[in-house]
Amino acid sequence: MRFNRSVLTAAAFAALAVGTTTALAVPASAAPNTTPQKVCGSAYKTVNSAAVGTQGTVYLTYNAANGQNCVATIRNNPGTAVNMSAYVYVPDTQEGAGDDGAYTSYAGPAYVYGKGHCIDWGGSINNVYVQITGSNCAALKENRVTSTR
Repeated sequence: MRFNRSVLTAAAFAALAVGTTTALAVPASAAPNTTPQKVCGSAYKTVNSAAVGTQGTVYLTYNAANGQNCVATIRNNPGTAVNMSAYVYVPDTQEGAGDDGAYTSYAGPAYVYGKGHCIDWGGSINNVYVQITGSNCAALKENRVTSTR
């Protein structure tokens, strides 16, 4: 059986192209697909964070222009929807906000006015819960609790 040189060349380039595309493919769960600023807004700066076990991080952000705090819980490896939550609460004013449900990447945003107040905040991924109380209170020490249920 004889093959034309151009047919063999075309086949070689096709095989090379498929191999290159496969080699450059990025795994679907290589990194989070979002940031606290994408969830809360670009004016929100991260002021605190806490690991949610090995599954992700819950972020406390603050917008100095409007005095609002925002919380978002972001998974390390987005994928199948799992139970997640994010919450923020101001004990002095008894105002709070939260978000919970089955999500593939993040829970939140949850906003509350917190300028000049201590903040309680936290979140969860699957059965790992993080609760931070008395946070961002100048010299006072916050309390962090991580639990599984």
